[in-house]
Amino acid sequence: MNTKVHCYPKAIILQGVYFKLRFTLSYRDVEEIMKMRGIEIDHATIQCWVFKFAPVIELQMKKRKSRLGISWRMDETYIKVKGLRCYLYRAVDKSGNTVDFLLTRRRQRMSAQSFLIKEVNNCRPRVINNRQKRLEHQRNESLQQELFFEY
Repeated sequence: MNTKVHCYPKAIILQGVYFKLRFTLSYRDVEEIMKMRGIEIDHATIQCWVFKFAPVIELQMKKRKSRLGISWRMDETYIKVKGLRCYLYRAVDKSGNTVDFLLTRRRQRMSAQSFLIKEVNNCRPRVINNRQKRLEHQRNESLQQELFFEY
């Protein structure tokens, strides 16, 4: 990440880009936060930084992202959260790392499928195992065919 052409140090540039990307702030909000820290900067400058450095930061983050296994296990269970029954969908790889989870108040097939498709787009596993009943197996066959996986 080359910041030599810019008037500000690398730490300040990264701080401004971090505030914009991490929190749902406008460029003017980021400008105000930077002013509170003693840095006079225009919101248009922050916007230029975000356009220039966000793709570079994204590539670096993808390189540092932990590798997931090629075999996943999908679990669906219900738990109580603050006295309310909720459904927990969880994807776990072979070494026990949680790939992602989804917590919903109602059992919804479409939300579970969209959750799974989103995770598959991030990292494509070779096999997805679902330790559910036989009926669930038939329901998941259509999803397996959609995603072109072995079952």
